[in-house]
Amino acid sequence: MTKKRIKECLVNPTEEEILTREPLIGLSFYLSDRNNVLLSISDEIIENLDKGFSMNTIHGGPIGHASTLMWLWTLGAYEVVRTMCQAKECFSGNFYKEISGLKNDLAKARMPSSKMEKKGKKIPVNSNRSPDGWDVSNKDLLIGDPEDPISCRMMLKKYDAVMSSLTSEDVKNRHEESYNKENKQ
Repeated sequence: MTKKRIKECLVNPTEEEILTREPLIGLSFYLSDRNNVLLSISDEIIENLDKGFSMNTIHGGPIGHASTLMWLWTLGAYEVVRTMCQAKECFSGNFYKEISGLKNDLAKARMPSSKMEKKGKKIPVNSNRSPDGWDVSNKDLLIGDPEDPISCRMMLKKYDAVMSSLTSEDVKNRHEESYNKENKQ
C-alpha cells in the first residue's frame, strides 16, 4: 500500500510541490505525520496477515501481531478522521462527505473494541470473545462487532482510498482556522 506512495526525496521543494505531494500538510503538519504513521502500520498489518495465512499453514504469531496492530490502528485512524471532521470548514464539501463516511465506518469498528458497545447504542458486545475473527480464505481479520464484523483489509483499503483522494484544492484552511471561526461566532 504505502510503499507505492513513497516517493523520492524532494530537494528544495516549493510549497506547491509539498502540498501536491502531501495535501494534508495544508491542514496540519502534525496530522499529516500521524496519517503517514497509520499508513505505515497498515502495511505492517497486511504483511503480517500475508505471513500468518500462508498457503499450507496458519501461523498465529504474525496474525496475533496484526490483530494487535489493527486494534491500535483503528483507535488512531478514528482520532485522525474525527479531528478532520471537526474541522469541517477546512475542507471542500466533496472531501468532507468522504471523510464523514469513513468516520462512520471507523466508528463501527472502534466502538466494540474501545468501549465494548455497539455503535450508537448503550448495548454491550460480548466480552467473552476473541478480539477479532479470522477469514482464512481471504487472509483477513474480522473486526468490530462479532455479530456484524468488518473486514480489516477493507477498512485499511477504504482509509487509504479516502485519504489518498485528498487534493491540495480540497484543503481550504489550516486546522487552527476552524477554532478561530468557532470563537468568532
